[in-house]
Amino acid sequence: MNRVAPASAEEFLGGVRGQRVLVTAGGSGIGFAIASTLTALGARVAICDISQALLEEASASMKPALATIADVSSEADVDRMFDEVSASLGGLDALVNNAGIAGPTGGVDEISTEDWRRCIDICLTGQFLCARRATPLLKAAGGGSIVNMSSAAGRHGYAFRSPYSAAKFGVVGFTQSLAKELGPHAIRVNAILPGIVEGPRIENVISNRAKQLGISHDEMTARYLQNVSLRRMVSPYDVANMVAFLLSNAGVNISGQSLGVDGNVETL
Repeated sequence: MNRVAPASAEEFLGGVRGQRVLVTAGGSGIGFAIASTLTALGARVAICDISQALLEEASASMKPALATIADVSSEADVDRMFDEVSASLGGLDALVNNAGIAGPTGGVDEISTEDWRRCIDICLTGQFLCARRATPLLKAAGGGSIVNMSSAAGRHGYAFRSPYSAAKFGVVGFTQSLAKELGPHAIRVNAILPGIVEGPRIENVISNRAKQLGISHDEMTARYLQNVSLRRMVSPYDVANMVAFLLSNAGVNISGQSLGVDGNVETL
């Protein structure tokens, strides 16, 4: 097959401008980094979050096309959100399934059924509910992209955080299944596996684990980073840049992949 080289790097890495994108949990953290990065690249971005305060704060800085309250584990919330997205954006070109929670820290005999189900419902079932509603819109657009947020915990077993790891392993399987199912409709589906991402969530995880082991926060942080080849945390914007790449012209033939943005986490 003859291929024509792009006229410029801008053309090759472009393609995000004008895309209609929904980013779940876009009010803070990785979601905000993704939404603000895509907005800066010219995408029309809708965000949801469970916090009105976070939505207002995010909206003040990035001016999304839509900012709405939604709990992705609630089918009713997801249905309402997609009705609003359709009305506001007139369709959809990409879904970024970012919403998730850290889940409980504890031994399998210590974790409550309620905490287990809540983690699975948000981190995995929420992605199913959003993908189910996004797929008809992406097909109507003639194709597009779904990016599912997994984790390094979706590649490595994670002692004392089994609900989270189970959910994130599930995201990888869900991603690979959707890539096969939706590929004939020109819909690309990929998973991103962040590692230790700077921010309040990992600080809480480290604090909980340090308390469980009876060691200091600093010592627990050092233990976490000892298992990262680059010996450092990643920024939410490192993850956002990977999302932008996947939605751009450069990612046009990338699908069914689980892409680590983690400094090479060796084990958890």
